[in-house]
Amino acid sequence: RVDEWTDVDRKRVMNDIITTMFNKKFMEELFKPQELYSKKALRTVYDRLAHASIMRLNQASMDKLYDLMTMAFKYQVLLCPRPKDILLVTFNHLDAIKDFVHDSPGILNQVDETFRQLIETYSCLSAGEFQLIRQTLLIFFQDMHIRVSIFLKDKVQNSNGRFVLPISGPVPWDNDLFLRMFNRNGDEVKRTEFTTDGNYVTPQREGSFELYGDRVLKLGTNMYSVSRPVETHMSGSSKNVASRAKENIAPNPLAKEELNFLARLLGGLEIKEPGGSETGFRLNLFTTDDEEEHAALTRPEELSYKVINIEATQ
Repeated sequence: RVDEWTDVDRKRVMNDIITTMFNKKFMEELFKPQELYSKKALRTVYDRLAHASIMRLNQASMDKLYDLMTMAFKYQVLLCPRPKDILLVTFNHLDAIKDFVHDSPGILNQVDETFRQLIETYSCLSAGEFQLIRQTLLIFFQDMHIRVSIFLKDKVQNSNGRFVLPISGPVPWDNDLFLRMFNRNGDEVKRTEFTTDGNYVTPQREGSFELYGDRVLKLGTNMYSVSRPVETHMSGSSKNVASRAKENIAPNPLAKEELNFLARLLGGLEIKEPGGSETGFRLNLFTTDDEEEHAALTRPEELSYKVINIEATQ
C-alpha cells in the first residue's frame, strides 16, 4: 500500500534508486577483488539503497522486502542449470533495470557501463570458477528458509521454506542425455544411457552473454508478471536455525576494517531526504498499518537485522 502514489512518483523513485545503485564510485568498489560481504554489511547496503529516494519504509516493511529479495535470489542461484548461468540471471536483472530507465539516457549509460564491466570481468571465467562462485553464494544463504507465498503457490518451495529441485526439464547447455566415460587422454571410450523418474530434454539454444540478446533462461525475470498477493511468513525451521546461530557470536576480528570499508563504499551514495514542501512517500508492504506494526512486534528478536547506520560524511 502506498500513500498517494502516482506513475510520476514511481518513475522518480526508480530513477533515484537506480542512479544511486550504479554510481561509478560504488561500482568501482564492488568490482574490487574482496571477501564476500557479511550479512550485516549486505543489509546495511540494501537499506541505504532502498532509501536513496523520497520513498520510506519502516522496519517491518524493510524486513519483509529484504526477506523477499534474499529468498528470490537464493531460488535463482539454486536452480541455475549450470554455474555459468548465474551471469545470465544477473543479465536478466540488468535488462529489467534498463527497461525502467529506457527514456533516461544518462542513467541507462550507467547501467550499460556496469553491464560491460560484468562481461569483461566474468565472461572469461572457467566452469570451475563459476562453480566456486555459486557454492559461495549458496553457503551465504544456506541457513535462510523464509517462506514466500508466491513460491509456495507455485510448488517450488516446501512448507519448511526449502526449495524443490525439479526432476524434469532441459539439461544444462552443452550437456546431453548420456553418461560418457573418458580415458586419461581425454578420449571418449564409452557412452551409456540411464533411466530416471524425470523427463529430460536437450535445450534449444544457449542464452546470450552479450550486451543485448535473448538470455533464454527465465530465472531473474519478473516473477510477479501475473498479479497476485505476495506475503512472507517466518517458518519454524528459520527460528531453529536462528537459535543455533546464537552459538556463533564470537566477534569478527576484521569487523572494524569491514565497516570502515563499507563506510567508504557508502560514501558515494546520495541519500535523498524529503525537504521543503515534500513529505516523501511511505511504502507499506503489508495490507494495513496494523498488520505492519504487528509484524514488527512479533518478529523473533534473533531474526531481526541489526543494522548499523554509518555516517560517511567528512
